[in-house]
Amino acid sequence: MPATLDPVRPIRLSEIQEARKRIAQTIVRTPLIRLDLGPDFPDIRLKLENLQPINAYKLRGAANSVALLSEEQRRRGVWTISAGNAGQGVAYAAREAGVPCAVVVVETAPKSKLERMKALGAKLIPVPYDVAWQALEERSFPGAEGTFVHPFDDDNFIAGHGTMGLEILEDAPDAAAVIASIGGGGLITGVGSAIKALKPETKVFGVEPETAAPAALSFEKGSPQAFTNWKASFVDGAGGQSMFPRMWERMKPVVDGYIVVSLDETKNAMRLLAEKARIIAEGAGALPVAAAVTGKAGKGPIVAIVSGGNIDLNKFCELIAS
Repeated sequence: MPATLDPVRPIRLSEIQEARKRIAQTIVRTPLIRLDLGPDFPDIRLKLENLQPINAYKLRGAANSVALLSEEQRRRGVWTISAGNAGQGVAYAAREAGVPCAVVVVETAPKSKLERMKALGAKLIPVPYDVAWQALEERSFPGAEGTFVHPFDDDNFIAGHGTMGLEILEDAPDAAAVIASIGGGGLITGVGSAIKALKPETKVFGVEPETAAPAALSFEKGSPQAFTNWKASFVDGAGGQSMFPRMWERMKPVVDGYIVVSLDETKNAMRLLAEKARIIAEGAGALPVAAAVTGKAGKGPIVAIVSGGNIDLNKFCELIAS
C-alpha cells in the first residue's frame, strides 16, 4: 500500500452536507417506506437505494468523488475496482462529467452488471476475485490508467454515502436502528458517520452473509481478520475475504454491532420484499431485511437499507422460488 495515503480520520458532518449539495443533480433522493409484516415482526422501514439511476447506492460516493476531480485528473480519466455496483457508479458519474473510465472487474460478476458497465462506456478489465482483492490493497493494476477511485476506502466516496444518513433521519427521525450491508465498509461508515453526528443514540448495525463475514469476525476478535471459510455466493455485493485494517479503523467508532445471516434467510428476505412490497433486491440489498427480521436489531423502528437491485431476473426468480 502506498505510503502517501492520508491517515484514517472521522468523516465530518460538514463534508456530508457539502456532498449532498454537490451530488443533488446526479442522484435520486430515494424514498423510505414501511414494510408491514404484522405484529409478530419488528417495525421495519426500507430505504430504497435500488431506485438510484444505476439501481444501487454506489452512485452517491462515485458522484461526489468524480465531482471533486481536478481538470488534469478529468483529462487522464478514472478507474476503479468492482464486482459491479461501484463500477456502475463510477462509470455513470464519469460519463455525466465527460471523463474516460475503466473498471477492473471481478470476472464472476453477474452478466447484468457487466453489460450495464459497458453500456455506460466503461472499459472492462476482467480478473479473478483474488486478483481484484489484491489490487484493492495495492491500489494499482497493470494497464489501468488515470486517477484511481477506491470503491470504499476514500473520504469523498464515504462522504457521498453519508448523504443517505441525512435522508434517513429526515424521513424516519424516530429510527432506533439502521442496518446496512458490509462489503468493503464504505456504506456503513458513511451512513454511520451521519447518524452518529446527528442522533448518536440510534444504533447502527452491519450485516454480512455467513459465507463471507470478516467484519463480524473482526468485531468478535477485536482486530481486523481474514475470513478463511470464504465462499462465493449470489450475495456478490457484500461480504469479503478479509477486513481491511483501514476500514476497521473507520467503522469502529460508528458501528454498534454486526449480524450474520444465512443464505436461506437472505433468499427469504428477497422473496419477502418481492411479495410484500414488489421490490427487486439483489442479495446484498436483502441482507438488512434478513437481519431485521431476526429481531437482533430490536423491535424498531429499524431502517433497512436496500442497497441495490442489480440482479439477473432469471437468477432472481430461481432464488426466490427455491
